[in-house]
Amino acid sequence: MNAESHTAGRVAHWRQSLAAQRASAEGVSPMQAEGKLRRVVGLTLEAVGCEAPVGARCMVTSANGKQLETEVVGFSDGRLLLMPTGEMHGVLPNARVTPVAAVSGIPVGDSLLGRVIGPDGVPLDGQGPLLARDRVPLRRDPINPMLRQPIDTPLDVGVRAINALLTVGRGQRIGLFAGSGVGKSTLMGMMTRFTDADVVVVGLIGERGREVKEFVDHTLGEEGRRRAVVVAAPADAPPLSRLRGAQVATAVAEHFRDQGKRVLLLMDSLTRYAQAQREIALAIGEPPATKGYPPSVFAMLPALVERAGNDAEGRGSITAFYTVLTEGDDYRHDPIADSARAILDGHIVLSRDMAEAGHYPAIDIEASISRVMPAVVSKDHMRSAQRFRQVYSAYRQQRDLIAVGAYQKGSDPRTDEAIALYPRLSAFLQQETDVPVDLADAEAGLVDVARTN
Repeated sequence: MNAESHTAGRVAHWRQSLAAQRASAEGVSPMQAEGKLRRVVGLTLEAVGCEAPVGARCMVTSANGKQLETEVVGFSDGRLLLMPTGEMHGVLPNARVTPVAAVSGIPVGDSLLGRVIGPDGVPLDGQGPLLARDRVPLRRDPINPMLRQPIDTPLDVGVRAINALLTVGRGQRIGLFAGSGVGKSTLMGMMTRFTDADVVVVGLIGERGREVKEFVDHTLGEEGRRRAVVVAAPADAPPLSRLRGAQVATAVAEHFRDQGKRVLLLMDSLTRYAQAQREIALAIGEPPATKGYPPSVFAMLPALVERAGNDAEGRGSITAFYTVLTEGDDYRHDPIADSARAILDGHIVLSRDMAEAGHYPAIDIEASISRVMPAVVSKDHMRSAQRFRQVYSAYRQQRDLIAVGAYQKGSDPRTDEAIALYPRLSAFLQQETDVPVDLADAEAGLVDVARTN
């Protein structure tokens, strides 16, 4: 009994000692591994003495008090390669580098509706802090393609030419190919206001600061802004912020899709997203490939796009429009445009010639296609659209001869019919920017035009 009592006493003593040590340790911050900033070249910072995974955030603190948030984009020979999310002026050699978060997350919730936020989730509209309690990761794996619900329901975007001839399905990913000054922002504004969606998420990536404000105040308007979330990463933002802006917009759209909402995602532009990744990849030493774009660019494009679409349970959806800027209006030889055409479910091409002729929206029907249209419209609708395209194309093929008076009436019955119908076809494709045309009216008008003899 004496031995047992002695043992019990020692156990009790150990427990008291451990409890005291545990109490004294409460409130003490755990040790953090800190590194030193050894090199800055261009947009790349190199740190030694600490470890962090790719995608982690690190705080760089200089002796003068300057703090800079960075993200790990790679590592080499025991050095972390960091990219800044802000301005690097004032950063000193041997600055302290502290990992602060293993993964990036953003605030989400209904309080985002009507707000304009930056790529870090901080409001830019001066309307106070966000009242969002939930956070979601910046990057998510796409839905298993075998579990994703099929696209079988048309989406009303309020634009007659698209509803009638390029019908979009709910959950479709489609590209908007355009040069500068051909009405891209105006068309986006129409879809933002007119589309039959519960939530609209707009990602303005790499746009001029003036254009961001104009889009929010004028193009989007008060009506469109109520159900919209705008994520802005302007052209003067670091490439990492522009890259993050596109990912934030996608993550916000995913959150609302998970709530069972029908989401419209407008990304302007996919090209600026690719250019931001190119800047980062070249800065950390990745070799360039097609027209100066490193291979990682073409890997990240489908990774971003595939996150949109229908969910696995058939409740929510993300219908996404990605604008693609074309150099010199030549979308056929641009590597980003070529890659986008391959991974998207269709493309809408805006024509500079039509825009300069005052034809709005300046949609080039011949060069545009919706790959899911046959699955979401009736056979009669599809036949009417095919006939419209045939007659419209017949006129466009002969328009040079017609313009100079070289075509003789009666030479080709098909061309004669096209000449007679073209004014009505052209008028059908045009639309006032403040007047929506729903799916039913667009189909009825298409059938009427296609049946005209």
